[in-house]
Amino acid sequence: MLLLATSMHSFADNHDEQLIRKLEQLELESVKKGDTATLAKLWSKDLVVNNPLGQIVTVPQIFGFIRAGKIDYSQVETIIEKVTFTGDLAISMGHEIVLPQNGAPNAGNKVIRRFTDVWMYSKTGWKMVARQATNVAVQKS
Repeated sequence: MLLLATSMHSFADNHDEQLIRKLEQLELESVKKGDTATLAKLWSKDLVVNNPLGQIVTVPQIFGFIRAGKIDYSQVETIIEKVTFTGDLAISMGHEIVLPQNGAPNAGNKVIRRFTDVWMYSKTGWKMVARQATNVAVQKS
């Protein structure tokens, strides 16, 4: 019985991890496209982000940055190194490589950053509730 319970728990964790990885990819593509409608579905209305510029910002501010072209990437790649679950929270950590363009900070350069995303599960599904991203290298083009 214990083996069955452990196997079922492991299956659930693997399924949830795959779901978080898919949500991370959808969130990434939505940011790249400036798709605020999809982001509004993925993000909690109370999302708070410590952004790479060292600012703590909210959803309306982020949407403003997208509309103003301050978040504008020609290419984005996320490498998730670890997804951890604790209660109703999923914590995704790794690094990402972005190529900002146009009026975005570091436009034309390759930016490597570390990130931590926190997702919370509720009756409406998984929503991102917090994010922290720190630039660790900017490679001039």
